[in-house]
Amino acid sequence: MTVNLLDLDLENLAVFCDQLGEKRFRAVQLFRWIHQRGCANFADMSDLAKSLRDKLAGVAFVKGLNVVSQHISADGTIKWLFDVGAGNAIETVFIPEDDRGTLCISSQAGCAMACRFCSTGHQGFSRNLTSGEIVAQLWFAEHFLRRHLHRDERVISNVVMMGMGEPLQNYSALIPALRTMLDDHAYGLSRRRVTVSTSGVVPKILQLAQDCPVALAVSLHAPNDALRDKLVPLNLKYSLDALLGACTRYLAHAPRDFITFEYCMLDGVNDQDAHALELVQLMHSRAKAGLRCKFNLIPFNPFPASGLQRSPLQRIEKFAKILAEGGITTTVRKTRGDDIDAACGQLAGDVVDRTRVAVRIARHRATDLGAATPARPHPIPLAH
Repeated sequence: MTVNLLDLDLENLAVFCDQLGEKRFRAVQLFRWIHQRGCANFADMSDLAKSLRDKLAGVAFVKGLNVVSQHISADGTIKWLFDVGAGNAIETVFIPEDDRGTLCISSQAGCAMACRFCSTGHQGFSRNLTSGEIVAQLWFAEHFLRRHLHRDERVISNVVMMGMGEPLQNYSALIPALRTMLDDHAYGLSRRRVTVSTSGVVPKILQLAQDCPVALAVSLHAPNDALRDKLVPLNLKYSLDALLGACTRYLAHAPRDFITFEYCMLDGVNDQDAHALELVQLMHSRAKAGLRCKFNLIPFNPFPASGLQRSPLQRIEKFAKILAEGGITTTVRKTRGDDIDAACGQLAGDVVDRTRVAVRIARHRATDLGAATPARPHPIPLAH
């Protein structure tokens, strides 16, 4: 059975080379050819011994993802749709800015989280991506952009795991992919410039702190459990108290001294002054336990199935002002790639609904967001 070397971080590649009777330095050379030079043909790896190249040709390969389509926005944002087989597709977005190039990467084909405001979640979940499929998005984008822009140096400076899927629900594939992104023999990204975004998988947040601490962004979207239960169904399993406790503990290992909380602004749902004041009170109480944070307010990108609308700009600005006056660092995310459906919450590749998400969404919509919430299950306590 042959192995796709994109699936292997450097340590696993070293093990693989050892099994071939090769020294570790050969794994480093091979790793550099694949990731730094974007080379997929062993015959072109000129400083590898011919005997090794011949061995590799029989037991390994380097294969990325097939590009289904590419769309370039008027603002320079690029969205790629990649085929991952069995009628499934994932999307990857490159966002150029003056001082950085950010790649938004998917971790799953579809998503099982069913957040009310996310079009990907409305399409349901198909499968987890492999480590190689996660890395392949960066491998393709980095070397495509170098050729396109005629640059020899690195183009992508930041990676955010904010594409399709919940990264921490695909943990075993995520960790080797992150390690490859961070490795100086591959992409050499700083831990501060690689961000994992999660809707709040508490045990995996704590595990990530031990295994591969990178920047952490948490999809919060509500100041209390009653509202968050309806917007982010995972909150029924891991309450705000458990989630914020995990965030506080993560900071001891994090490369940044704050957690980013993402907050999607939904007209008349979570955007009132009272919600902002409740957030200020909540964060002040958590600051006493050591939680430091910043808020990123995200204008909602409407889609028909959600039944939700974007908060007016004046309302978003007022919300931000209340948070800022309460001592919370707050930014409003610029919308990018709207004209190619590449903005936050719009990634929705051609996936199959295998989680009956349409039924669950209909059930949520039948209950007004302001109505009383059913009794919560007992929260899962944090491990000590």
